Amino acid sequence: MKKNNFFKMTLLLIVGGFITKVLGMIIKIVTTRLIGPTGIGIYMMIMPTFGLLIAITQLGFPIAISKLVAEEKYNNKKIVLGIIPISLIINIIIMTLLIILANYLSINLLHEKRCFLGLISIALTLPFISISSILRAYFFGKTRIIPHVISNILEDIIRLILIVLFVPSIIKVNIEYTVAFLFLISIASELSSIIIFLICSPKKINLNKKDFIINKTILKRILNISIPSTGSRLIGSIGYFLEPIILTFVLSKYYVNDYFVNEYGIINGYIMPLLLLPSFFTMAISQALIPVISNAWANNKLKTIKRKINQAIFYSLIIGIPATLIFMFIPEVPLRFLYNSVPGIPYIKVLAPICLLYYIQSPLTSSLQAMDKASIAMKGTLYGMIIRCILLFTLSYLKIGLWSLIIATAINMIIVTLHQIIHIKKELN
Repeated sequence: MKKNNFFKMTLLLIVGGFITKVLGMIIKIVTTRLIGPTGIGIYMMIMPTFGLLIAITQLGFPIAISKLVAEEKYNNKKIVLGIIPISLIINIIIMTLLIILANYLSINLLHEKRCFLGLISIALTLPFISISSILRAYFFGKTRIIPHVISNILEDIIRLILIVLFVPSIIKVNIEYTVAFLFLISIASELSSIIIFLICSPKKINLNKKDFIINKTILKRILNISIPSTGSRLIGSIGYFLEPIILTFVLSKYYVNDYFVNEYGIINGYIMPLLLLPSFFTMAISQALIPVISNAWANNKLKTIKRKINQAIFYSLIIGIPATLIFMFIPEVPLRFLYNSVPGIPYIKVLAPICLLYYIQSPLTSSLQAMDKASIAMKGTLYGMIIRCILLFTLSYLKIGLWSLIIATAINMIIVTLHQIIHIKKELN
């Protein structure tokens, strides 16, 4: 692998990530202004379930595929095509269970019956997301970043167009229909990505039925990578899934439901997207790191790995530090610019300096996964999630409102990031 590949990949991902982040913020601004805090609150209450189900249905396959393709030890066609039927079977099982349990989840766990249609909608989007992620992983493994960048931009453009065209009319009918529609848009956006990946795929491929039957050796290798890798994401998603359930269970004893929905919508619909805005940069670095470090680890190039990780941290802080200073001292400026309002400034000032650790967390976790140490990364996420859930539950009884969520989130970021730093140093020494 050429030495400048990492820089080129990172640069392309940063440029593409910046464009998609701008489009994403425009989408967020348009959506929040169209459906208001209540609509955003309902939407954000469903999002943890959505994230959890995506983690389950993908089962870490994208990371495993990207890593195996980068190692160049197996037939790429068998890796990609062979895993698709397995992925679809998993998706069908999860979709069926979600449709059956949607009513129970909305009423008994989320305590918000208006979440029902949104839960049904996310079930329909899951197969499209899984297939798109598998194809995307192939191009990452081949260090072909342009199809990924194009697909992401096209996804957001389609999403924005559909929101502008249809949401103003649907919101007049029912807020539930509007939230459901916002999730169903993913079908169109993911389909556009699948089409882009198919267009950019190698042209001289002869397909037959045997290509969709995965080799047992390849499957074993994929599962050895994917199960521990998905563990970190799955654990984080479970914690995120439990978040509104824990909060509604405790806070419903002290506050009316509308207070929780609105305040939760402000934190997860306004505050967190703003604070995590620089993460497009760190995510680009993380995605570029996986094939580079996988290749270096397979060839025992520890000095290369150390250099790339140090570069990743340095690049992350270049963006993270200025953003943190803005969020700490003049948060009303980006809030007013993006949302034309200034909700949750006290939350921002507390979380902003902690998010500086979060900005370097993603490259560290990706590095561990690329070094075949996904189980270590998973443990860090597990410890953070357990402590976060305990804090959410106990602090909520102190009647401090949604400050319990802010404090638990901050401590989780600190624990997970420090855990990953300690273990990367240990492995490379």
